[in-house]
Amino acid sequence: MHIDWFPLWLSLEVATAATLISVVLGLSLAWLLANRDFPGKDLLDAVFMLPLALPPTVLGYYLLVVIGRTGCIGRVWEAVTGSPLVFTWRAAVIASTLHAIPLLIKSSRAALESVDLACERAARSLGASEWRLFWRISLPLARRPIAAATVLAFARSLGDFGATLMIAGDIPHRTQTAAIAIFDAVESGNTLTARVLVLVISALTATVVLVANRLEKRRVAH
Repeated sequence: MHIDWFPLWLSLEVATAATLISVVLGLSLAWLLANRDFPGKDLLDAVFMLPLALPPTVLGYYLLVVIGRTGCIGRVWEAVTGSPLVFTWRAAVIASTLHAIPLLIKSSRAALESVDLACERAARSLGASEWRLFWRISLPLARRPIAAATVLAFARSLGDFGATLMIAGDIPHRTQTAAIAIFDAVESGNTLTARVLVLVISALTATVVLVANRLEKRRVAH
């Protein structure tokens, strides 16, 4: 029986894009939470962590409200591009990003807060700007736990199902990711496709977790 590999390749592309976005936004937010005190900081932190606790369908509903054709972002996107944002691969990236970014923020914040303050004070006394301090001191010292969080965020975004299904849909060769394809295969009795995709996704996820564990062990050894 022929195996359609499109859902797997789409999942890898979506997970890669979501991870890159999560790294850029997540590191910025993690640095803000780790280094700045401001009113509403705890509330902001709680909001960022919501995707970890909310049911995927609830998160998907919120996304539909915001990026749907009647939502504020959805209307702006359609006015600029001429096409809706929902039921596209871009919507799948958004859903995967929202599932991945809380994990990266939480782990990166903890890593940045563990950096020796004496090193940062010494850099500031020598005239280093906050931007230079982050790139030359904080990030190198926290690089291993942040790298571990990044690969785990990739694994998290690779397996997103509920929110992706609600805002990207289940359109073969357009928005059908591996997780959704597995569900469809089981529902239709296509056990071969389901088993193959399950084994491949399991192997990829196990590899990612192994890499994350090795990064953490090296950090502890150092």
